[in-house]
Amino acid sequence: MSSPKVVKEEIVERNTRFLAVFVETKNACLILLSESEDYLGTLAIAVPPPKGLGEIAAAPATSSILLGDRNIITARMFAEHVATNTNKIALVSVYLRTINEAEARPILLKLIEKIIKNRQSPPSSQPEKEGVSA
Repeated sequence: MSSPKVVKEEIVERNTRFLAVFVETKNACLILLSESEDYLGTLAIAVPPPKGLGEIAAAPATSSILLGDRNIITARMFAEHVATNTNKIALVSVYLRTINEAEARPILLKLIEKIIKNRQSPPSSQPEKEGVSA
């Protein structure tokens, strides 16, 4: 049995740290996006679109909000994006303290793309700074 893949990333834009924690299992991904500190925020879930059904396969991912109400548009949009790009169930949490949702979207999308790229690259020979024990 393989253990889940965990990736942490951060970027600094507008003098603010934006953080992401990514956990991937065989059938699902969890991404926690937050401003300044790791927090659980508005949580959305998305299921990837069905495959092999002809034109129906072009349908978007199906999503819903599980928790919160502040950043529902961004959380659902990113959950659908991750579900479609990974073909896995996606849970995405968005926590914003000072920056508004519309301003944060391009920054958080950049962070998501960085995580998706890093999850596909081969593991480095350097030891992890923050390990996860089973």
